[in-house]
Amino acid sequence: MTDGPGGQPLSVERLTVLYDARCPLCRHLRQWLMKQRQLVPLDLVPAASEEARRRFPGLDHAGTLDEITVVGDRGQIYRSTSAWIVCLWALAEHRPRAHWLTTPAGRPFARATVLAAAKYRSLTAPPCGEGDGDGACTVPGSGG
Repeated sequence: MTDGPGGQPLSVERLTVLYDARCPLCRHLRQWLMKQRQLVPLDLVPAASEEARRRFPGLDHAGTLDEITVVGDRGQIYRSTSAWIVCLWALAEHRPRAHWLTTPAGRPFARATVLAAAKYRSLTAPPCGEGDGDGACTVPGSGG
C-alpha cells in the first residue's frame, strides 16, 4: 500500500481502526466491520483511549476523535477518506470496491460518503467538553 525503501511496497498484515466510541454511527460501523470476512485483520480500538495511546504514543489522539484514523502494522497512517477505503480494502467482499474508490471516477464518491457520514456523526455524537470547562472528550476506556 505504501512505498518503503527503494520504492518497494510495504505489505500490510494488520490494521488498527481508531473509532469514536461515543458516536452511534462509529459503533455501528465497528460492529459491521467485525462481522465481515477480513483479508487483513482489523483491530478496532476506541480513539483517544488508554489502549490507543499505549499502542501509538506519537499519534495526535485529539485528531483521531475528529476523523477516522487507521494505522497499519508498519506505521502507515490513513485518515478520513483514505481510512475508509483501507477498511474496505481489508474486507474480502469489499476489496474490489475499495480499488474502484481509489480511481478518478470513484474518489469523489468516496469523499462524498465520508462527508455525509461526518455530517450524520456531527448530529448524533455528543460534543466534546460539554459542561466540563476543559474541552476534553471523555472516551470509554480512557480513564477520564
